[in-house]
Amino acid sequence: MNDCGFNTLLLHGTDDMNPFGATQVPIYQSSAFRHESSENLEKVFANKTMGFSYSRINNPTVDAFEKRITKLEGGIASVACSSGMAALFNAFMNILQSGDEIVSATGLYGGTVELFEDLKAFGITTRFVKENTPAAYEEQITEKTRLIFAETIGNPKLDVTDIAAVAEIAHSNGLPFVVDNTTATPYLIKVLSLGADVVVNSSSKYINGNSDAISGILTYGGKFKWDVERYPGLAPYKKFGPMAYIAKLRNGLFRNTGACLSPQNAFLNNVGLETLGLRMDRQCANALELAQFLDGLNKDITVNYPGLEDNPYHELAKKQFNDHYGAIVTIRAGSKERAFEIMDALTIPYILSNIGDTKTLVIHPASTISIHQTPEQQRQQGVYDDMIRISVGIEDIGDLKRDFQQAIEGKRD
Repeated sequence: MNDCGFNTLLLHGTDDMNPFGATQVPIYQSSAFRHESSENLEKVFANKTMGFSYSRINNPTVDAFEKRITKLEGGIASVACSSGMAALFNAFMNILQSGDEIVSATGLYGGTVELFEDLKAFGITTRFVKENTPAAYEEQITEKTRLIFAETIGNPKLDVTDIAAVAEIAHSNGLPFVVDNTTATPYLIKVLSLGADVVVNSSSKYINGNSDAISGILTYGGKFKWDVERYPGLAPYKKFGPMAYIAKLRNGLFRNTGACLSPQNAFLNNVGLETLGLRMDRQCANALELAQFLDGLNKDITVNYPGLEDNPYHELAKKQFNDHYGAIVTIRAGSKERAFEIMDALTIPYILSNIGDTKTLVIHPASTISIHQTPEQQRQQGVYDDMIRISVGIEDIGDLKRDFQQAIEGKRD
């Protein structure tokens, strides 16, 4: 089965706990699970046998979702969380302690930047690269650095990280490379195969595809060689070999902070996930055609999309994403007032704070998802007061083009 294509692997690549032959894994809506003997439950709690005990720790519906993502990402294990932010927090804090530093890209989702601010209370600081180039990461590394972090495609800056090159720099310095792959998904790129060590997805987005469930998931590649002097928290788990990172997480932070995914949301993700490849094909094609259309429509509108040939990240994106460029386009309208005017004139897209839906979504990042950042932070994130972020859906592209054209040209004074 491992040599099958993406969609076949997605649909048939895992053996689910499904005793009655249902085509979907059912919702195991139970907080706890009974056992036939005291000895068996003891073994489960002592990690001596596989089994389910309490849904804060694990659950069959959630387990099925984790196995699917592990297979798609090419990792060895995944941990599903209640949100993308919870997944990021768990991925970081599983190995960090007071005094440690993170080296990070700057073109990040605003919530991630705010998380880095919150980590200062734990004595953990972040050094941001000035531009998304491999050399820029190298320059920021110090003796306190304990991980490197980037988004595959920055949201909403749309800068593209050279995964293999940054992974090489991280590993040459004995550091793990954590990548947020939300905007690209494993359909466009398998970052673990290019050298990343942990991949995080906000599965509320493209993986779910329908905006009906909040969730996040992290997947570990199993290849990083942990130095227990640098990462002392992993010392008791070295006996688990390649599973040490996951074993520590499941037996500590994840279990004890309770950031577990609900069975209902895991079920919704399992259903939505089945069409990921089909949706990403359509959304990326629509995004490219819409970006090209807008780029030639009006000289007062500036379009940013890696699929445009004059984009500085075009060649890297083309190589990494196999002629796909993601499904997010941003435009700059000249002023905040003009941006609001265009958004309010659109009839098809929804104005809301999400990406990855089957429907096209628009938002003004500066006044919403990045509102709590300083003007300098916004500039580093690629957020401007006149910018609109467009998460392109699967609608008929002709309808989208007509709608954007009337919103841009039909409402002018």
